[in-house]
Parts: sequence; structure tokens; C-alpha cells
Amino acid sequence: MGKGCKVVVCGFASVGKTAILEQLLYGNHSVGAELNETQEDIYVASVETDRGVREQLRLYDTRGLRDGQDLPKHYFSVADGFVLVYSVDSLESFKKVDLLKKEIDKSRDKKEVMVIVLGNKADLRERRQVEQEVAQQWARGEKVKLWEVSVTERSSLIEPFTTLTSRLTQPQSKSAFPPARPQEQGNPRQRHLTRSSSPQNQHSHRPALSHH
Repeated sequence: MGKGCKVVVCGFASVGKTAILEQLLYGNHSVGAELNETQEDIYVASVETDRGVREQLRLYDTRGLRDGQDLPKHYFSVADGFVLVYSVDSLESFKKVDLLKKEIDKSRDKKEVMVIVLGNKADLRERRQVEQEVAQQWARGEKVKLWEVSVTERSSLIEPFTTLTSRLTQPQSKSAFPPARPQEQGNPRQRHLTRSSSPQNQHSHRPALSHH
């Protein structure tokens, strides 16, 4: 899909979408810090894929959805991929992810769209309402990848977005011949995310932190 893939990050209100993006890109989110309610912000991230190539993602941080609210229709026409976020301490937010996935399936009109799911606040074990196995069983049925993550562990956020970017930018083979043999693999490359430019709207120009 080339550079500049558009990814919509959405879910129920207060599941931590903005906190995930702030921690992923800047590493500066303080757990428990209050965040203003998001209207829409756009982040730009430079992500190293599993092929060792850097690709650009435009991440649309959408307003948190509440009861009876649907994702605005224009997102379905522009998105190359979706990150659906729920909180493990909210069964209601998990049900919203299920509804969003059905909406995406209905609206994409045969367009190939990559969807991943993040179960946030995995550190809140004593308040858990969504069991991991139940969520994974749902994900298998929907044919999507699901990770449980926590903004307290930035490393847990890296793999989902690396996987998403790698899949979105995977070269499409136009040859009818069998694929070439893979090259011998040496030491695995280090993966990290960096911010290539400042996000729009309300965010300050703070330096990004690379993951080492």
C-alpha cells in the first residue's frame, strides 16, 4: 500500500487510545494523568517493519464512542487499517469492539482492510471483566490478531504496531512463478518506532524517544 498508510484508532470512551499513542510515540505518558477528551488528532509515526524497512503511518486518534454512538462514516473510506481498543476492566468496551468490527466488515466493500485489536489496561488484573481466553477466542473467530497491552509497559505496544505496519506495506507479488527462496537470516534487526513529525492539534513539540 506504499508509504503513508492511514490507520484509524477507535473504541469506547476512556479505554486509553490517546494514552497508548502518547506512550508508543513519545514514551512520556504518566499513568493516571488526566487527558482532555479527544476530538480528533493525527499522529505520524516512522515504523521499522519486520523486513527492516521504515514505513510511515498516519494514526487517526478518534473521539471515544459512547452508548449508541457509531464511528463517523468517512473513516471507513479513508482507512487502510484499524486499531480497535478496549479495556480489560470494561466488558462494555469489549462489546463495542465487536460492533465496530462488524461495522468495518459491512462498510469496507471488498476493500482489503487490516484490523488489529488491543486489550488495554492489562495490568489491572483485580478489576478484569474480559478474560483473555474469551477475547482470543473471539479474535480467532473474527480472524484478527489481538494483544493485551498496558501503557505501563511501553514494550507491549511495539509488536502490535510493527505487525500492523509490516502487513499494510507488504509488497504484493504480481508474478505467477513461485516466490524466491528467502535470504538467509542473520541476527534479528532491532525494531523501534520514532516520531517523524509532530502531531497536529493540541500536542506539544516534545522529543520522541526511540525504543532500543
